[in-house]
Amino acid sequence: MNIIIERFNKIKSNIDQNVEIVAISKTFPIDHIKPLIDHGHRHFGENKVQEAEAKWKSIKSEIKDLNLHMVGKLQTNKAKKAVEVFDYIHSLDSQKLADNLSKFEIQLKKKRKYFIQVNVGKEKQKSGIDPDQLDPFYNYCINEKNLNIIGLMTIPPNDGNAEKYFKYLYETNAALGLEHLSMGMSADYKKAIEFKTTFVRIGSLIFGERS
Repeated sequence: MNIIIERFNKIKSNIDQNVEIVAISKTFPIDHIKPLIDHGHRHFGENKVQEAEAKWKSIKSEIKDLNLHMVGKLQTNKAKKAVEVFDYIHSLDSQKLADNLSKFEIQLKKKRKYFIQVNVGKEKQKSGIDPDQLDPFYNYCINEKNLNIIGLMTIPPNDGNAEKYFKYLYETNAALGLEHLSMGMSADYKKAIEFKTTFVRIGSLIFGERS
């Protein structure tokens, strides 16, 4: 059996069926990813709009149920292309971005699914809404901009306290009445599952280390 399928199945055996694996395929060529597509997996993540479009456009036209997730920082000037290319955007993190996404949804007649990225550790080098600003930002996105916010997303600080941040995000997500959560990556997805995440973003454990 292909090593990628073996790794994928091993991860799958660690999680229940309510958790969707977003296979982070950024930087990997389509030939490397193809075994997992052929295996029937349908959720893949990229962090650059241009790379995603070039890599996935023809495959998405063939495989109608394939879902592409934007998991990286999204610049506002790439919002239109992101609405064209992606089904899910995990990195909604500013009012300006919300404005642009809403405008292009209307223009392109497409609805997308969004996670608000929360900077749980208030780290200067990381993107995401400050937790103190989350409530008004969430209300703005749904009431003013009519965006389909399905959950919250975070990348916790690498300080050994992932559980604390996952617990906070789980409780905050529940308080907002949101159905989905995007948290947990290769190193910490098992901890994220303990706090009811519904999407885990896993790359190297499936595809191997990036060169």
